[in-house]
Order: sequence, then structure tokens, then C-alpha cells
Amino acid sequence: MLTGKNIVIGVSGGIAAYKAADIVSRLKKLNASVYVIMTKGSTEFIKPLTFQSLSQNYVVTDMFEDPKTWDVEHIALAKRADLFLIAPATANIIGKIANGIADDMLTTTVMATEAPVFIAPAMNTKMYENVIVQENIAKLAKRGYHFIDPAAGRLACGDVGAGKLAAPEDIVDVIKAHFTENRPLEGVRIMVTAGPTREPVDPVRYITNHSSGKMGYAIAKQAQLLGAEVILISGPTHLETPNGVKRIDIVTTSDMLEAVQANMAVDVIIKAAAPSDYKPMQYQNQKIKKGSESIDMKLVKNPDILKSIVPLVKDQIVVGFAAETQNVEGYAMQKLQEKKLDFIVANDVTAEGAGFDKDTNIVTIFEANGTKSSYECLRKDVVAGIILDKVIEYLKKQQTIKE
Repeated sequence: MLTGKNIVIGVSGGIAAYKAADIVSRLKKLNASVYVIMTKGSTEFIKPLTFQSLSQNYVVTDMFEDPKTWDVEHIALAKRADLFLIAPATANIIGKIANGIADDMLTTTVMATEAPVFIAPAMNTKMYENVIVQENIAKLAKRGYHFIDPAAGRLACGDVGAGKLAAPEDIVDVIKAHFTENRPLEGVRIMVTAGPTREPVDPVRYITNHSSGKMGYAIAKQAQLLGAEVILISGPTHLETPNGVKRIDIVTTSDMLEAVQANMAVDVIIKAAAPSDYKPMQYQNQKIKKGSESIDMKLVKNPDILKSIVPLVKDQIVVGFAAETQNVEGYAMQKLQEKKLDFIVANDVTAEGAGFDKDTNIVTIFEANGTKSSYECLRKDVVAGIILDKVIEYLKKQQTIKE
């Protein structure tokens, strides 16, 4: 909850301005006091009345309008703010702030505040990648401004790439994390693998599985919010990268093994991915045409990623996953011992509410010391929190982090 926190939100003139309404709504539900400043351009995309209704506070749009109180308005808001958020932040507003230009209520108030300023850029990909914009971002970051990276995807202009405003829920998570005094994973480096892999059969077909990556992405997101530096090694998925997480995209199981081996300089390894165990013995350069009633395809084993990295593990905490359809405990314990894991998270993917591509999971955690902990059906973000609580216990025993 953000009870007692005063958050000033600056809305600049981009198509993503409407998403700021969702941010205001979410913050109000967390009991924050929200004050909105709109640039003239933003009022072309969404009306001040919307923000006034959601925030239950007067919305400032014009530096020269009649004051609603006897305070100097921009100074009053600047002093009141516990946190200042600009979302969406256009290239124009970023450039103004970076170069000390204060020619409207938003830039004037930003210049006057001593509160931490968080900036969520949103613009065309080419604009975002423009060297001038990147220099302005780097300049502000060096001066202590915080940036909430944009997401990648299809933009309003039709282009595809980085530049979408980060999801409102992710922006709010960043704000919540800022006000969370307890960030036990601060300074801890965590590698998370997530999603399926694909093994090509021919130019149009591949072998894969039903993994969506949701569990691994939930762990990566929660770890980052708890202060960790997170590397997410991801198979093909439609999921957006959690804010602040470094993502490495791979396709095949061999690709994933290579990426894992290249990023072993971490404190914790969480293998939540579902890499394909087998691949075609021979890749067909041309599409296999429909002919006989059946075809024979020989498969060969892929490298076992966890087993392959055992010789490389030093003091890292290693967590595995076991998605099974039968004898869950037996197979999980076998994997735990063979791959020298600290603990393993096991589930029956056939159980209702568990398994692939769902927002919930039902898991049991088996530890190398013989401890077994079972949990009812929970949201995957909650399961992620339970797993990370267990990781924190192990880090404290190692004295990697303090009690």
C-alpha cells in the first residue's frame, strides 16, 4: 500500500497518454494521493476531467491560468511530491528536462522538485533510438533520474520495436518497489530461464512444448522488484520483458545451454524453462512434402542443461523445476539428487489450476536437506514470491546477504 504517499504524475503529449489514466487508477487503489500535471499536447489525447475524476484532485494544465489556491502552484506540487512520475514521456519533454528548459507547468515543477523523478519514455522506435534522445536519457540518468524502459512491440504508427510505454502495472510495481524499504536481494545477481525451446525439423516446422514462460517471467519480475540484478534467458514467448530485467532470447536447447554457460557469473540460477529433451537427428533443408501415410523421424537427445553446468557451479544456489504427469515426487527427487540442486519446484501439469500457460500453479518444493513443502493453487506471482523467499533463506545461510 502507498498510504500517505504523494505522487505527482506528469502526462506529456503522446498517444500513450490514455494509459496514464490506468496508472492513476492503480495508484489510487493503493491509497496514494495523486496529483496530475498535463502538458498542452497531452490534452489533445485525453481530457483533464478524466484525471480529475480518477485522482480526485484538480488537474493542472496551464502555467498561467488563475490559481486555485494561494500557493505558488508548481512550487507547492514540487514540495508535496514524494515521487514524481512522467508517463508517457515524449522525446520533447525528455529533451527539455535534460537541457534545463522550463517553459510549462510540467517542466517547471520537475525543475523545482527534490523528489525522485521516474521517467517512462514512449515514442516511435526510431525516435527512441535516435542518438540525441539516447544522449539526453544518459545525461538525466547520470544526474539521478530514474528511467522505466519502454516495451517492444507494435506501435501506434505501425512500426514494430522498442518505444511502447511500459505496462501500467509494471510502472506501478516500480513505484511500489521504490517505497519498499525491504529489498533483500539488493546486489544479488540472479539468472532465470523461462519458456520453451524449438527444435527445427525443416524450414517451416519445429518440435516444441506447451510452456508459456509465465512462471519464469513471474520469478524474474519479482526478483527485480526485490532488488536483484536479473538476467532472463527466454525461449520464444509472447510475454513482455519485466521492467529492469536483462533478457536474452534463444530458440533451441543448445542455444539456451550456451547462454546459461556464458552467464554463470551469478549468485543464483533458477531453471524454470522447459527445454526440449530431443531434436531431429537430421534437419531437412526443404519442406517435407505430404506423401505417404506415415513418416519415420529419428530423434536424438539434446544436452541436459542442468547436468551440463554441474561442473561449473561453485557457490551458486541452483533451483530446478520438474513438470510431471505422474510419480511427481519420485521424479522430482531423482532430478534433485542427480543434478545436485539446492531445491526443486515440482508440479503435476495435468492438475486443474496447474501446468503450462495458466496464471496459477500448484507446487511442492523438495529440498536437498529432505524438507518438503506443498502449496495449494496460487497465482504464479505468489508462487514466485514463495520460491524467492526460499532463495533468500539459502543466501542468508551462505552469508551472501545479511540477516
